[in-house]
Amino acid sequence: MPARCQAALRPERMHMLPRLSERCQQSLCGMERRRRVGWLAVDLAKMEAGVRLVLEGMGREHIQEEVWERTPKRVATMLAELCSGMGQSPEEQVGAVFQESYDEMIALKNIPFHSLCEHHLLPFVGRAGVVYVPRAGRVAGASKLARVVAVAAARPQLQERLTSQVADALMHRLAPYGLLVHMEAEHMCMSIRGVHAPGSRLVTSAIRGHLRTDAAARDEALALIRQS
Repeated sequence: MPARCQAALRPERMHMLPRLSERCQQSLCGMERRRRVGWLAVDLAKMEAGVRLVLEGMGREHIQEEVWERTPKRVATMLAELCSGMGQSPEEQVGAVFQESYDEMIALKNIPFHSLCEHHLLPFVGRAGVVYVPRAGRVAGASKLARVVAVAAARPQLQERLTSQVADALMHRLAPYGLLVHMEAEHMCMSIRGVHAPGSRLVTSAIRGHLRTDAAARDEALALIRQS
């Protein structure tokens, strides 16, 4: 049994090792390797090994010893945190749906979010806005709208897909007459590499229900999000 797995056992149970079957020992090793970070169960040991290979590929002789020893774990834990939404459903974040005698537009704007570009594993950071017209008085808590955005973003993503996923999650859960999701973000894969265009921002929107066909209502929804 590997020493790292033996270390996972409390000292008072070390005498049990000889009686453990091989399958049990393998199970213990798996428990030691896979850790839960937030909602996501990840193989941190495998992730750390991957980061160490990257450092080695950059040139072991150029890497300080402290970096070689500790940075792989730092990066693995960071990636697990940034991707913690992979273990959660955006739609389920809506939680309870309240009944209110209200049938006008509801807007939540300036929702901060960050995600990870799935092409380069670099972050994109921005703000989102959500507007919907409730059907039959079905409304969600404001914090839940922000939670849907955060969970959908916490995974390797494309902004276009993220925008649609937020819209679809809210449509399925609230079934509003109409809904608009607007996102604007700066992508580090464009700002610090490649085209080197810092300050550029990608704008995406997803429009559902009657807001797709009612131009006046759609303009009103966009104005609610864009006004300072």
